[in-house]
Amino acid sequence: MKIRTKPSIINHIPVLHGGRNSSQSIDSKIIDFSSNVSPAGTPFTVKKSLKKNIENIKHYPDSSSSTVISSLKKYTKLEKSNLIVGNGAIEILYNFCFAFLSKKTKVLIPIPTFQEYEAVAKLNECQISYFKTMNLSKNLDVFISKIPKNGCVFICNPNNPTGQLLSKKELLQIIKKAKKLSTIVFLDECFIEMVPASNESIISYVKNHKNLFVLRSLTKSFALPGIRIGYAAGSKEIINVLKKIQIPWSVNSLAQDAANTALKNKSHLVKSNSIIEKELIFLRNKINKLKGFDCDDSSTNFILIKTKKNSTELQKKLLEHKILIRDCKNFRGLDNHHIRIAVKAHKDNLKLVNVLEKIK
Repeated sequence: MKIRTKPSIINHIPVLHGGRNSSQSIDSKIIDFSSNVSPAGTPFTVKKSLKKNIENIKHYPDSSSSTVISSLKKYTKLEKSNLIVGNGAIEILYNFCFAFLSKKTKVLIPIPTFQEYEAVAKLNECQISYFKTMNLSKNLDVFISKIPKNGCVFICNPNNPTGQLLSKKELLQIIKKAKKLSTIVFLDECFIEMVPASNESIISYVKNHKNLFVLRSLTKSFALPGIRIGYAAGSKEIINVLKKIQIPWSVNSLAQDAANTALKNKSHLVKSNSIIEKELIFLRNKINKLKGFDCDDSSTNFILIKTKKNSTELQKKLLEHKILIRDCKNFRGLDNHHIRIAVKAHKDNLKLVNVLEKIK
């Protein structure tokens, strides 16, 4: 019997991300610069909460994540009807695309950026256009002129992997033009809370712009990648559609407990941003002085680095020193001379610099 499915699924190639694989995870000595989560680590209060609530695993979780929605209402100052919680931001991204994109949908993606936008758009057989730029702010007018009618625009702010940040004013220009064309703006703000001394989030704009959908992640801000919990904000109409297709019990009880605890700990974000602000300067200054390395400007907790060395070979050599970096060759718009590193604690950053100095 021949198994029948969509051609888009047969041709789908899963995205290769950063983070340790199963064999590397066994080695606790590896410093993971490929995973760009908060350098302050997981809050102690969250670890304490998980231990305290471990018995909850014998019960089904709240399928609507109602307590987390209540916590997010206080955290974001939005109405509950504008919010949805998911099994990581990635579940929400896939559900959004399944619900609102199709063969007829024209999609605009600035590159290089987070590859899952392209991957899920292809799964839904969309008509994709790419806009190559290393700094969208400098090419904003041209980008806006490319916005399709009745389509979808994906924007990551700050952008992964470049670290570039658009202002509220610039984003509003995109949203207003897209609105005139009946196009949705999918804005990924998963790193917005790790931009020191800045307040460019436009999550509150969903109140007045029905074509705006904003994705957020607790994974990044509170270092919870193993828990899998994210959320999003949008119009009541968009949120209602997403609730209809969300898999029952997709967000487990421990993840909900972790989220409720993390959202009360804003001081953790202050601590994280203090580290990022200081260490971002340290890493850029030190690495830029090394022969064959050139750091891009970044507004957040990771740095894209252009190197004369082969990125895959460099990754292998660093792993011999128990350091894992992100090989960026699979980002559309980049090549095998780009790597990305996360900003980590000073002792880890110092080790990375020292090893890079010795590598031939």
